[in-house]
Amino acid sequence: MKSDPNPLPLKGIRVLEIGQALAAPLAGVILADMGADVIKIEKPQGGDDARHWGPPFAPDGKTSLYFHAQNRNKRSISLDLKTSEDLRIFHKLCESADVLIQNLRPGAVERLGIDAETMCQRYPRLVYGNISSYGRKGPLRQEWGYDPLLQAYGGIMSMTGRPEEEPNFCGASINDKATGLFCVIGVLGILQRRHGTGRGGIVDTSLFESAVHWVEGPLNTQLATGQIPTRSGNTGGVIVPYQVFHASDLPLVIAAGNDRFFIALAGALGHPEWAQDARFNTMAQRVVHREVLVTAIEAVVATRTRDEWLNIIRAAGVPCAPLNSIGELAATEQLQAVEIIQEIPDIGIKLVGLPIEFDRVRPRSAQRAPRPGEHTEEILRELG
Repeated sequence: MKSDPNPLPLKGIRVLEIGQALAAPLAGVILADMGADVIKIEKPQGGDDARHWGPPFAPDGKTSLYFHAQNRNKRSISLDLKTSEDLRIFHKLCESADVLIQNLRPGAVERLGIDAETMCQRYPRLVYGNISSYGRKGPLRQEWGYDPLLQAYGGIMSMTGRPEEEPNFCGASINDKATGLFCVIGVLGILQRRHGTGRGGIVDTSLFESAVHWVEGPLNTQLATGQIPTRSGNTGGVIVPYQVFHASDLPLVIAAGNDRFFIALAGALGHPEWAQDARFNTMAQRVVHREVLVTAIEAVVATRTRDEWLNIIRAAGVPCAPLNSIGELAATEQLQAVEIIQEIPDIGIKLVGLPIEFDRVRPRSAQRAPRPGEHTEEILRELG
């Protein structure tokens, strides 16, 4: 049998995922897309709660698109880890596993006797990805955490929205997704270390620490100056102009991130004299005189359509982009060109794939998300 000349980088790695909702399943699907054999361990009664987070649902009317997006390319086994027999099967799986990822409710793995310290002592080569809400220390370590709660507690909401309005949620589940990504980074790091030491180890990540990472700039400012940063709406805090502007028909974003770009932008807008004005000729001065400059730019941009300005500003070499709706994004040539949208086999739905290519090829979503416990018998046969 011919070997694959370009195997996916994690081919041969086995991952066990005890995941609910988003952070752990996202880590699992990234590893699965990179070639790992990811076995999703689900409770017998209904499986992962996210299966039912809809509409929209897949054509079967039962499984949410949300679940399919985070659980493609995995196998599912139903195990009740509170029973001795299923716990025995779980430990049998761990004997051949390289990675275990979990985001169960606080205290659950300790009660089951499958916490990180216990498992890594029993299986020295195991890499244990431990995802929590608020971290493994501190007074909130036993608290539940969902993304909106951490957007609130972690400060990102206070920085999102216009200063005169209420703080806003970010539309994406940014803390869940960042935590899944950081978990994968940590897992890959320890897998690499294991090549030299033969030892696995523990990766700890949390939604709270991810939330803090998102606001590192404002938090660093507060720690250094004692000043509490405020919301800046659709503008850049320390870069001007770096924001949304409204053309005569539709909005666009202009991002003149340095003095060279501003000189080019001033010329493209028909006001080259702005670049010589002492109020605007350096970034620091533009930040100080933000209101005057932005008002002047707004008046000019409002005189033409968005497409006209995009052509003019791009021709001048200044970064800019249309403010697309999701529908406009779906219709862009660029989205089609990068081929990140993939059709899932068997069910005919299209989902966003992994935003990484290996050797100029994007991994395919070769397998739909499993039904609850779909591969239980198959996996048990493999275990003998």
